[in-house]
Amino acid sequence: MKTARRDVIAVTLAILLVVAAFVVPRLHLGIVTPLINATPERFRDFAGTAPIFGWWNAHVGWGTVPAIVIGIAMVVAGQSVAARLPWRALPWATWAVSCAWAFSLAMIDGWQLGFAGRLEARHEYLRQVPTITDIPEAVRTFSDRILDFQPDSWITHVSGHPPGALLTFVWLDRIGLSGGGWAGLLCLLVGSSAAAAIVVAVRALADESTARLVAPFVAVAPTAIWIAVSADGYFAGVAAWGLTLLALAARGSVRLPIVAAAGAGLLLGWVVFLNYGAGLIAVPAVAILVSARDVRSALRALVPAVVAALAVVGVFAAAGFWWFDGYHLVQERYWQGIALDRPFQYWVWGNLAAVVCAVGLGTVAGIGRVFDVAAIKRRSGLHLVVLGALLSIACADLSMLSKAEVERIWLPFTVWLMAAAALLPARSHRWWLAANVIGALALNSFILTNW
Repeated sequence: MKTARRDVIAVTLAILLVVAAFVVPRLHLGIVTPLINATPERFRDFAGTAPIFGWWNAHVGWGTVPAIVIGIAMVVAGQSVAARLPWRALPWATWAVSCAWAFSLAMIDGWQLGFAGRLEARHEYLRQVPTITDIPEAVRTFSDRILDFQPDSWITHVSGHPPGALLTFVWLDRIGLSGGGWAGLLCLLVGSSAAAAIVVAVRALADESTARLVAPFVAVAPTAIWIAVSADGYFAGVAAWGLTLLALAARGSVRLPIVAAAGAGLLLGWVVFLNYGAGLIAVPAVAILVSARDVRSALRALVPAVVAALAVVGVFAAAGFWWFDGYHLVQERYWQGIALDRPFQYWVWGNLAAVVCAVGLGTVAGIGRVFDVAAIKRRSGLHLVVLGALLSIACADLSMLSKAEVERIWLPFTVWLMAAAALLPARSHRWWLAANVIGALALNSFILTNW
């Protein structure tokens, strides 16, 4: 009864937070607003649907019916199918459903507007790709072009990330897969694979039955709204597999834990060169190591992972890019732009409302059960990795370097919160899963999200 009351309290507080975040911008409360120094037109374009970045637009599209069908199917049969599938088939099935769900949500907005055209917008990476004629030179001079108001400044998203993000789309273009459709497909496939990664990780960190409980929640997660159409979905997928390999190594769930750990280091090292904020992925990584059976197991995973990650750092350093130089310059660039007009007084809690929208009320109910002292003391891997993701979000929020748009920016962390739903009573899963599906469909159908 006490834990059920905790679920209700968590969900009630989350609803109040989201309602406040949507209502406060209309109350004109000085700096407790999502955007200052703005004309009505600019406010509508950049904060009209705060805390979510988008525009009010009730609409349906080609993806509406498939998304509803997938959502209903998962609510009705997701639990039973996940319980009966052979284990080897479950991660693949979870990935397939997650991919179809994300693509259907994107297609509610239409092929061009909802999918193929998103990464071709004027601030996106694909606009910069044709200007890269010498890749080594681009990497070597990358930091010189980060600050704004220079003749050769990088466009917004390129300047705001390490060179790995731009290089990904340049390489995709070089092998003949150019344009928004192929770029979107990369983000969709890699981003949706995070669902499979989390299922595999939860099996290593907890057990197979718990992983089967997680599968439906990650398959139709509300985070899919942003996974199909943003590079942050790609970042989330890379980070998810890095943490999963680390979990497999730390828990001794694979034959060659040293190889798995090295793979984890390569992926986690690479994701840090995709997104500066991904450095906070170290927090759930440490949580995974803490959950290892003993110190020897933790070290067996840690040492190869660190060596492999440092190898990635070394390659970029040899190519002429030093991560810390880029990071400091990005902070300057951040305050050269709209960040000055986004008050921390609103976004410090408005960001959290965006997270609630991105993970769903069912997930919030599960998060309420993560703060279990007994489970934490026995170093439960599931509890610790979710707490690690929450701590990463808290650090990012308090840094003042994440104000708005966190529903996509924090995807590498929020996808892990979905695993908390497994802690809810199995008899309630269908209802909480329905809450997540309905929330995702409503948000995607009434707000034309920017991503």
